[in-house]
Amino acid sequence: MSIALLSNRFPSAFFKRPLLTAMTTALVASISVAGCSSPESTDSEPTDTTTENKTADNSAASTITVDTVKGDVELAVNPSPIVVYDMTLMQDLAALDVAIDGAPSGMHLDNLKSKNQPEPSSMGTVFEPDLEALNAMQPQAILVGSRMAEKYDELSGIAPTLDMSIDTANIYESSKRRLADLGALFGKSEQATKLQQDIDGLIEETKAVTKDSGTGLVVMVNGNKMSTYGAESRYGFIHNVLNVPIADDQIKEGRHGQPISFEYLQKTNPDWLFVIDRSAAIGEDSVGAKAVLDNPLVAQTTAWKKDQVVYLSPDSYLAFGGYYQWIQDLTTIKNAFTNAK
Repeated sequence: MSIALLSNRFPSAFFKRPLLTAMTTALVASISVAGCSSPESTDSEPTDTTTENKTADNSAASTITVDTVKGDVELAVNPSPIVVYDMTLMQDLAALDVAIDGAPSGMHLDNLKSKNQPEPSSMGTVFEPDLEALNAMQPQAILVGSRMAEKYDELSGIAPTLDMSIDTANIYESSKRRLADLGALFGKSEQATKLQQDIDGLIEETKAVTKDSGTGLVVMVNGNKMSTYGAESRYGFIHNVLNVPIADDQIKEGRHGQPISFEYLQKTNPDWLFVIDRSAAIGEDSVGAKAVLDNPLVAQTTAWKKDQVVYLSPDSYLAFGGYYQWIQDLTTIKNAFTNAK
């Protein structure tokens, strides 16, 4: 996705003012200048205590065009209030210190809102929006990702809706582009650049220790079921960004991965296992991934024998491609390979 800033394209409904208003504004400005030396003045406006986002470049009079999954969407720079239905986007906005006014309920991560912002109003779930609450808030923008993308038409009838879903086949480039887009949209481009530098620095540090350290396999454990993911999946960054050779290059791509068995793990025999515990990530009371993998067949793999099993964060399932997911999982992987025997 890319963004174009249009500095002089103002929606007439928002920016035309009657002559009387302009004259009144000038008069008020003159009075303010005349009275600014008096500390006792009581004519100033009360401090704004809402969660309206403030841009770093003070571009409130501009509009912006965002190239989204659904095509171009034009809206005011730094829209407020905003509603966000995607945990990946919420992580990036939290890292950018952008306040979210409305969000789904029942979130299982604790890094989804910026410092000191009030709790966002509940707007439904990540799969089902609360249309009544949305209409009551009248947001200036609604941001969605893959889980809510199918509701795009319904949501875009309420407010400008941006489908900023991650391209799982190229998660690094897609997440990098999206972080830059959010930075531009909310006047935080410089901060977005610094956040990306954090990620890129960790990638280089991690690649330095994963090099020539053996093959890897990504496995998701969901109760007593298991599946594995290939290089073009949401977890493909382990192979195509960190350059860990995949233990099986014939994995069938799919949203939920390729179902596998304990025998498959024994036969494939990866040097490293990267594990996602789905049940734990979504708060289900189920058998944990560690208990499921503690199996005689898995115990025969090099990964298990050498204690080279890396448990990825819940963020890797719920907020893949988000700033904090990158930081947490890269750090975990880097430490595991650094400490390998």
